[in-house]
Amino acid sequence: MKKIAKLLLNKIPRPALITMSIWARPLIYKFFKGTEFYDPIDGRSYRKFLPYGYGKQRENALSPGTLSLERHRQMWLYLQNETDFFIKNYKVLHIAPEQEFLRKFKRMKNLNYISADLFSPIVDVKADILDLPFTDESFDIIFCNHVLEHIEDDAKAISEMYRVMKPGGWGIFQVPMKNSLEKTYEDFSITDPKERQKHFGQYDHVRWYGMDYFDRLKKAGFEVDVNFYSQKFTEEEIRKFGLRHNEILPVVFKK
Repeated sequence: MKKIAKLLLNKIPRPALITMSIWARPLIYKFFKGTEFYDPIDGRSYRKFLPYGYGKQRENALSPGTLSLERHRQMWLYLQNETDFFIKNYKVLHIAPEQEFLRKFKRMKNLNYISADLFSPIVDVKADILDLPFTDESFDIIFCNHVLEHIEDDAKAISEMYRVMKPGGWGIFQVPMKNSLEKTYEDFSITDPKERQKHFGQYDHVRWYGMDYFDRLKKAGFEVDVNFYSQKFTEEEIRKFGLRHNEILPVVFKK
């Protein structure tokens, strides 16, 4: 049964899983209800989290209620504990929004929340990150998570986000990273999906980011907080929330 669950979780795209989970949530929660793990996004406790990952599986990675991964729960905890995101009035741009975040953020009365993507049918604005259809200095906060690794000209994408962010604004730009890599590994001649999977970890990725990712953000004008936020928690809390010790939360600021 465990092997079948792993197969389904990794063969069905997460957006489809999330859509399926919305109507099945009461049953999902009843089946997984427990006390071992806690998802801060839905505020519920579970007896287990599910395995997830291309290739080698990460145990206790996927929350059965929100289908959030470690990086989503870390971001939520950061927003909850370290910012006034949930109480202050902000104009927010969310590029390629995670469905669970989109669902929750859209209901928040303090936010003027705009979601954007080139292909998604559920966003507010159809937009190319290389040419965003917004005026300069439009947004207080920008979220752009696990998008840049799909785009060859990431410098242009980053500069566009800098352009539309207000002075004094901030954002979170998560990407798949190998902390052991000093220099980002990219090779645009690799176009075959199987080769991209082998080289970059996913069939539609064009790079593995290294620690020089933050130099790319700074080059566009951002100030950067290389934040290992999960390390602020105890070992017991890290396990309970299903976090990763070495997961970096890249928080950017515009002066």
